[in-house]
Amino acid sequence: MLKRTERFLAQARSGAFAPVDIASIVFFRVTFGLLMAWHVWSFFTEHRLAGYFLEPRLLFKYYGFAWVHPWPGDGLYILKIAMAIFALFIAAGFIYRASVALFLLSYLYFFLLDEARYQNHEYLICLFSFLLIFIPAHRAFSVDAIISRKLRAPTVPAWALWLLRGQMSVVYLYGGIAKISPDWLRGEPMRWVMAHHLDFPIIGRFFTQEWAVYTMNYGALLLDLFIVPFLLWRRTRVGAFCVAALFHLMNGRLFSIDVFPWLAITTTTLFLSPDWPRRFVSIFHRAPAPAVESTGPTSQRKQKTVFALVVIYLAIQFLIPLHPFLLSGGTQWAFMQHRFCWRMMLQKQSIHGYFYVTDPTIDSTNRVAPEDFLTPLQMVRIYWQPDTILQCAHYLARTMPRMGSKPLSVEARIFVSVNGRRPELFVNPNVDLAAESRSPLPPRWVLPTHEPLPPPGKDFSEDVFGTAIQSNH
Repeated sequence: MLKRTERFLAQARSGAFAPVDIASIVFFRVTFGLLMAWHVWSFFTEHRLAGYFLEPRLLFKYYGFAWVHPWPGDGLYILKIAMAIFALFIAAGFIYRASVALFLLSYLYFFLLDEARYQNHEYLICLFSFLLIFIPAHRAFSVDAIISRKLRAPTVPAWALWLLRGQMSVVYLYGGIAKISPDWLRGEPMRWVMAHHLDFPIIGRFFTQEWAVYTMNYGALLLDLFIVPFLLWRRTRVGAFCVAALFHLMNGRLFSIDVFPWLAITTTTLFLSPDWPRRFVSIFHRAPAPAVESTGPTSQRKQKTVFALVVIYLAIQFLIPLHPFLLSGGTQWAFMQHRFCWRMMLQKQSIHGYFYVTDPTIDSTNRVAPEDFLTPLQMVRIYWQPDTILQCAHYLARTMPRMGSKPLSVEARIFVSVNGRRPELFVNPNVDLAAESRSPLPPRWVLPTHEPLPPPGKDFSEDVFGTAIQSNH
């Protein structure tokens, strides 16, 4: 048994360093860099920098990263401009590794500035930026390769391609697993989303019909679960890619998910044959096929080290999204468990509530509405995350005036409706949140949910809340 395992690992390691055409990775590098430049520039054209990071009185921090703060003055604007330059350098393959590393550090800084702004695609951008530091995507069609002849190579070791493929496979797989939930299988929240997009080209007129709702729901579920095997099988690869591209374009039309559809399509091209860009270009200009030569490390020790690091990284990526299933409370209700596990667009929340700040010295209680200290952009995000609610309570305890030396207590009365259910209390109203400490574990003061999903087309949140804050997550 031990010998078989050793033989299998030796074969896997050998395959990981087999040379493959660099063309598809070069295409990914160029497109990724251009997409990131556009993504960064959108912060200027849509005036998002000030609204996200400068205007709010309170920015929410990831556990352990309370020390990350916005730069003063025009610092954030200067850094964003630098990020766009780094992204263009990535696309051009100029000072490639340093440009990717600087882009990652800059992007990670903005990512850590505000926990309430967590987006799956921003997390994915951080991961791809990290991987590109180690992947030799600048060996061809790059300024670096023009400057240095020694760098030029028409191939890369296979592990580089499979590392990127593995990362996207995690996104697809757990995106599908997350959809195997009672709400999704019964058509929510897709039913609500489709009802608000009847202007969708050509097929929008069918969006109020149940067969269309279930076709979209189960189609998305099956695609996420099985798209990777179909992409890897040569006979179905091109058809699967076309279906995946159409799926992401539809998502881009139905949901406000920024650059993600284009990033997902770009990444999915990596599942095509590694030489597909050369084949495409050869339609217009015939060129000799590049010679296949080994580009991996020559020593066995280096090969073992690189192979082990690749396996460890992918294992971590496959294990991290399991954490919602290992914690109590359930993923439908404990929204903080949605981070870092590819649970995308699975539910609609309607929220209404207040904080109650008590000064024990004079036994006086004031009701504080979140809009009194949060911006409209923040209002749609903080309620459904327990750790951001806790940070709101701590902020109020620090900033509200008090008469004596006794600390203020902060309680919350927050009602949440998930996918049209009858609203329920989300936070235990008898817990002093100001006295609760932060923890990466689910908080004990989040109440359980008992309300069943309403009949199709019925939304109790509209009956009870009216114009309450709504968000789709």
